[in-house]
Amino acid sequence: MITIPRWLLLLLGALFSGYHVVLGIYSLDIPASPLPTIAALAVYTLATVLSLWPGKRMRMPDWLAAFDLAVAIVLPLLVTSQLDPDVDNGYATWYVAAVGTLMTIAAARRQLLVAWVGVIALTVQTVVWAGPLALAALGVIGSIVWVAIAHTLTSALTSAGRETRRYAQAEREAAAWQAAQDAHLFEGRMRLNQTERLAAPMLRRIADRDGQLTDTQRDECRTLEAAIRDEIRGRMLLTDVVRAEVRRARERGIVVTLLDEGGIDDLDEAARDRVLSHLAEAIAASNADRIIARTAAVTSAAAVTVVGLVDPPGDAAETDEAEVELWLEIPRLHQPGDLEATSANPGE
Repeated sequence: MITIPRWLLLLLGALFSGYHVVLGIYSLDIPASPLPTIAALAVYTLATVLSLWPGKRMRMPDWLAAFDLAVAIVLPLLVTSQLDPDVDNGYATWYVAAVGTLMTIAAARRQLLVAWVGVIALTVQTVVWAGPLALAALGVIGSIVWVAIAHTLTSALTSAGRETRRYAQAEREAAAWQAAQDAHLFEGRMRLNQTERLAAPMLRRIADRDGQLTDTQRDECRTLEAAIRDEIRGRMLLTDVVRAEVRRARERGIVVTLLDEGGIDDLDEAARDRVLSHLAEAIAASNADRIIARTAAVTSAAAVTVVGLVDPPGDAAETDEAEVELWLEIPRLHQPGDLEATSANPGE
């Protein structure tokens, strides 16, 4: 966030405010009675010290802004009550620059409405007390200009800070996108290397035999093809234990389908290992003809859903639905008995 350096704001405010206090003390012999001027100096000094006191927030608290506004309204009334508007009062009109300085500090600390109300009140009081021509003679216009400059700088710095935060957010998002792309590229290369490692020996064997394979070798190719398909579609569902149980299930004649749609990408390593261990146990214990394991949606309480189907015998397979032998929802969070499967009645 871009802001005016705090030490510079404090130094300038203190110097200007101290100068006005010195002028007020120097001109105490001009007012008819010095007491209202002394009271004005006291409240102005208090308001300045409170306004310049270092704090955690750049924006001035509302209660302090209200106090500064009250001082800006009361200060001219106190001082001018003992001055003659028809004569040259010299430095006795120190309150004009003092109010301008106090309202400039309020504007710099993002109390713009208070700052403008303060200088408008000063303008109205000056016109009522000494007439419109006194606005230039007493320096009221200069106070308005200082508040306008502070308003412009504050608005510009706020806008620049907002743009800086927006650009920083965009940079973080771009870095995250690049990291995701690098991760996808790395995963793709890893999957490609895994596929090459699995398929290369069998492809060489097929080439050496000119495609003339025995039934056993054809079964081996089909198993290898399914394993490669698992690597592509199964993604995060695959561990060495899951691969081994899927291979054993296929050797028993079970058709196994693994579908990872990103539902477990957000799980940590421990939770994912627990879920996949339960998946491997479910595959090992099933006697279904077909097993489908699919990751659930990220918003679901379940991490993986496992369905085991038993095909009806004979020609009934063409008309009747398969029987659900296994229905298992493995939860994302550890729960007692979270490996219990639900068996369905035939035809459900």
